Amino acid sequence: MASTRAEETACGGDSIGTVIQDLPSDVLGLVLRRLDGASLAATGCACSELRDLASDPDAWRALCLDMWPSVRDVVCHCRAAGYQALYADAFPFPAAAPSPAAPGSTSLPIPTRLVSAVDLHHNGVCIMSRVVETDASSAWFLGSPFRVDALVQEGFSSPSPIAPDELTLSWILIDPATGAALNASSRRPVSVDRTWLSGDAVARFTVVLGGGVALEAAVTCDDRHGHVREVSLCAGDVEGGGVSGRDGLAAVAAAMASPRQRRGAEEAARRVYQEFAKGKKERKEWKARREGIVDLCCSGVGAAAFLSFLVIMTFR
Repeated sequence: MASTRAEETACGGDSIGTVIQDLPSDVLGLVLRRLDGASLAATGCACSELRDLASDPDAWRALCLDMWPSVRDVVCHCRAAGYQALYADAFPFPAAAPSPAAPGSTSLPIPTRLVSAVDLHHNGVCIMSRVVETDASSAWFLGSPFRVDALVQEGFSSPSPIAPDELTLSWILIDPATGAALNASSRRPVSVDRTWLSGDAVARFTVVLGGGVALEAAVTCDDRHGHVREVSLCAGDVEGGGVSGRDGLAAVAAAMASPRQRRGAEEAARRVYQEFAKGKKERKEWKARREGIVDLCCSGVGAAAFLSFLVIMTFR
């Protein structure tokens, strides 16, 4: 939006039209509330008057609640700037941060508690919205593979059959000690796997944090009957293995402190994931080749030992 004065008429007249600041503030506020978050933030950079209007807490609250209904219950964990800071932290995808263990990297304190705000939509309709608090300081959590469950086996039934490709997920991790938040899942599934034995479909929502660590949210559902069985968040590495709770928290803390992707965030996040998945596939194939060579060598040694035994028994 521009704050410049209206141009003079083409015939050279000196009449000046109405500028946007001449609108009543309540009318202008209603107009700004129709903008999305990125446009509202950009509008606030135009001039001081618009900055004050674009910082309206009610406008940012409405934006956040429209996108993430669950955050209604976790605003007390947000930073002092409230919903505006939450949106700035949680909407963009995290930029790939260096590994916390990399040489020269600064050791960051890891969260002792995590608050998860989880919202699952199907065809634009919210079918699950809940908040999960996790004690991240226990020895069990730190030593076990990183995992947070938003929904376990009891599940729930959707009003209509579920198409896994049409699911969208928002999983926001919040550190209540600092108020920092992180977008922990892709908005649309990066893959959908089917378990033919049980008939379940697993939609995976992955975001790469950097340092060889990715967060993967999985939604397990029976798409024939519209029943969602599990919704969980795990951390994995490029080797295809799990990440411990301690290492997962360190990666989350580094991502919370790192910059966010701005322009072209969706495409950049997709590209980073594709590179991560490609590296993971290459390492898996390399490990399979190595294991094949080891198996072949073991088979050769076993065959040689067996032949030697036969020769000894024959000429004994």
